[in-house]
Amino acid sequence: MSTPQALPRWADLVLLPLVCLAVALLVAAGVVALVGQSPAEVISVLVRGAFGSARGISYTLYYATTFVFTGLAVAVAFHGGLFNIGGEGQAVMGGLGTGLVAMWLSATLPAWAMLPIMLIAGALFGMVWAAVPAYLQAYRGSHVVITTIMFNFIASSVLVYLLVNHLRPAGTMSVESAPFADSAKLPSMQDALAWLGVEWPASPLNLSVVLAILAAVAVYAFLWRTRRGYHVRAVGSSPSAAEYAGINSRHQVIVAMGLSGALAGMVGMNEIAGVNGKLLLEFVSGAGFTGIAVSLMGRNHPVGIVFASLLFGALFQGGAEVAFDVPGFSRDMVVMLQGFIVLFSGAMVYVIAPILAWVLNKLPVRGVAHG
Repeated sequence: MSTPQALPRWADLVLLPLVCLAVALLVAAGVVALVGQSPAEVISVLVRGAFGSARGISYTLYYATTFVFTGLAVAVAFHGGLFNIGGEGQAVMGGLGTGLVAMWLSATLPAWAMLPIMLIAGALFGMVWAAVPAYLQAYRGSHVVITTIMFNFIASSVLVYLLVNHLRPAGTMSVESAPFADSAKLPSMQDALAWLGVEWPASPLNLSVVLAILAAVAVYAFLWRTRRGYHVRAVGSSPSAAEYAGINSRHQVIVAMGLSGALAGMVGMNEIAGVNGKLLLEFVSGAGFTGIAVSLMGRNHPVGIVFASLLFGALFQGGAEVAFDVPGFSRDMVVMLQGFIVLFSGAMVYVIAPILAWVLNKLPVRGVAHG
């Protein structure tokens, strides 16, 4: 996302998000103080819980991995001029695809073949689920915001129906599939580092964190280093100008949303293959919606999204520690802190940006504001 104010690119991508975060934390600290808590103690416990131990870091990275996938999904669509609010449903369908191939094939295929098939299946399920709203907007005029919201509910209903009526083992009450064979389980970070002789505590962190980093690199390379990515960004900037230049804007809508859905669908590798080892309900748990905030905070750039994902991962992990260690500080207050960050990195950015531009223009060093 770029702002209409006169900010240089470095300030728009780096300084503005940091200022928005600082303002959000200051406001949240004021609210914490008003309810009788110590802001310094809360922040200290939160940071220590998220980064103060190897186990805390592992949980932070585990949450961040999912947010990288959903944040990248929102960003790719945004660069194509689309606001994809359907990351939640696309992640659900991606996990369904990941789980289905695991249930069907994991008993017969080795891990070196099974895991790539699961990754491809999850990406394809998410891609197809996103391509339908894309087609409806490009060729039928249906607004992608409305259709992707509705598709979130449909995806959840499909998952519930299949688990309850077809995928749940007979005689069990739990709404989940049978456990996958070992070949369908992505190695944990503890196991991976043990192969290298490094001791690491047990946690949900698994090798999908590597997939998230590769996805961020691939998105950057696609959007800024390929002709197809340029076409997507051109349509996102001005569909009429792109059409005049010979770019099929309708086709680019399909491409942008398809890639967006594929990225969201990769969440299944972290949650289904990496942690649970079976298909179950609520494995996305709002990560698709959190991805919108992550993308806004990261200015729709892969590097920014990685750092924003780490921030939200720290809030989730550190917030759990705060709710446990600080008497009287509930989980709802952590959600409040997340809400302030979303507010100031989204809507309030248009209030803060002109103020920041004015400050930069007043600096005595020539070229600071426009360099």
